[in-house]
Amino acid sequence: MMRLLLASTCALALAGCVAGPPPEIATPTPVLPPEYLFAPDAASATGLADLLPADDPAYDTLAAQALASSPTLGEALARIDQARAGADLRGANRLPSVGANSTVEGRRSNPAQFGGDLPSAIAFDTEQLSYAANVTARWDPDIFGRLRAQERAALARIDAASSSARGVRNSLLAEIAASVIDWRTLDARAGAIQDDLAAAEELARLSRVREDAGIAPGFDRVRAESAADASRSRLAALESERARLIGRLVTLTAQGGAQVRSALAMSPRESGLPAAPATLPSALLANRPDVLAAAATLAAEDAELAAAARRRFPVFDLSAAIGLLAFSPGDLFDSDSIIGSLAASAAAPLLDFGRIEAEIDGAAAEKRAAFEAYRGAVYTALGDAEGAYGLVAAADREAAAAAQEAASLQRAASLAEVRQRAGLADFLTVLEARRAADASGERAAAALGRAERARVILWQALGGDTQPITRSTSQ
Repeated sequence: MMRLLLASTCALALAGCVAGPPPEIATPTPVLPPEYLFAPDAASATGLADLLPADDPAYDTLAAQALASSPTLGEALARIDQARAGADLRGANRLPSVGANSTVEGRRSNPAQFGGDLPSAIAFDTEQLSYAANVTARWDPDIFGRLRAQERAALARIDAASSSARGVRNSLLAEIAASVIDWRTLDARAGAIQDDLAAAEELARLSRVREDAGIAPGFDRVRAESAADASRSRLAALESERARLIGRLVTLTAQGGAQVRSALAMSPRESGLPAAPATLPSALLANRPDVLAAAATLAAEDAELAAAARRRFPVFDLSAAIGLLAFSPGDLFDSDSIIGSLAASAAAPLLDFGRIEAEIDGAAAEKRAAFEAYRGAVYTALGDAEGAYGLVAAADREAAAAAQEAASLQRAASLAEVRQRAGLADFLTVLEARRAADASGERAAAALGRAERARVILWQALGGDTQPITRSTSQ
């Protein structure tokens, strides 16, 4: 016992030459403004989830399909399982390791190795067969906490993987919502173009009647027909956008094109534009998945730095073995065949020529990099949210102006037709009024779609779905 104590004391004394605390790296919380520049003036009861088109059955269907079978989300969930397995391994390293083994060994020796002048009465078996079975145990008591620090790092990486997966889910839902909104916007644009086409065809019919009656030149008919042709061209151009959207949704949902088209064929329920919810910039620290993932990565790097610093301390190892050793199968379970051992060891660095210091410096650099990445994620989130609030306000003003423009131009075109029938305006005035009104309804529909899309961007910028992600909540 005294020898063990002396050996431990010597090891600790040697470790004192190289042991020391890890380098201190400041990681202050980034300073955020008290409010957003483009935040809504009045408080709103709108919830964050209200910014998505959740009342659209196409979105509900496609989102459910994507959460159930998206390869991107499946990969993110696998990363969580991978991180959890790493944490289980780190935790298991802190527990004793118990094993068993058995051997059968044959040995032949040279009698001359015992000397040539032995008495003739003494003889040695030159061939020997032994049978052994052992149970072994080993444990690192982790006195200085290196294994505990490694386990903390592994647990933090689970949080990082979970937050990253949440970000993948939010991006997936946001892209599906934006695609569904774009599809509905195409429907609204197509309806507006159909109205323009119907009006242009009616003008072409009237101009043809006037031409046949000899009261108008054929140029009026040509201009009216060209307006109708322009509407047909704009209507045909929408199909390429529809094909692009279906292809994108196929990628996002991992479903076939026919299934996606069937979901988009569902009729949406009418709803207005929800007001932007009022939040504070500080909420980004708790809601944004990328910020949470960066914070968890920083915590993991901090624990890795602590583990690297603890490599300068001694490592203690306790081991024990108990077993059976016999030279005949029949003697294997005799009491004399029982053998055992108990050992304790301590190992400490004495002269490693800077290897451990280099590892500590590398871990410290990783922590500094993780902190800068965390700061970058915070200010990226702040910029995204600030820009999204401004985008919602600007898109709402654009949508209102476009709707007012369309209403005014359509009213002007209708008044021109009324005046022409009453003989107060010529056909050219009607044609010019109709040409000015053309595409105004399409522009209004596109502006409304951009306003709806801006709310999806705001939803994602503010953190999206804050529910922790698991296999049950993602499927």
